[in-house]
Parts: sequence; structure tokens; C-alpha cells
Amino acid sequence: MKSSTCPTCKTSVKRDPAHPPKLFPFCSERCHLVDLGRWLGEEYRIPGDPSIEAVEAAAAACGIRDDD
Repeated sequence: MKSSTCPTCKTSVKRDPAHPPKLFPFCSERCHLVDLGRWLGEEYRIPGDPSIEAVEAAAAACGIRDDD
């Protein structure tokens, strides 16, 4: 059996290949939903370039105008 740690509560989770849990690597549905809520609440972020809208909003907040 493969062992892992629940990303939410850090308890040990054992993975049985004969009966794969649908929520792996989470130990419970609660921990799965807590993690989903964090993604939906934008607590987790994937690094990348800022969107054009974010750059324009930041420029507008600083009073910078783009006069082309």
C-alpha cells in the first residue's frame, strides 16, 4: 500500500490499489471540500503573468493613463 499525507489536515492516508478511494489524497470528503473552498476563494494561486485587466486596473489605481 502507498501512503500519503492529506494536504488539508496532514493525517496519514493509505492508498489501496485494489480499492482506490475517489477522494485520494484527501482523508475525507470534508478535507476535500475545504481544499476546494480554498481554490474557489482564490487562496491558492498558480504563478504566471498578470492578465491585461489586472495591469490596467493597477495602472488606473495609480493614476497612470495609457494615451496612445
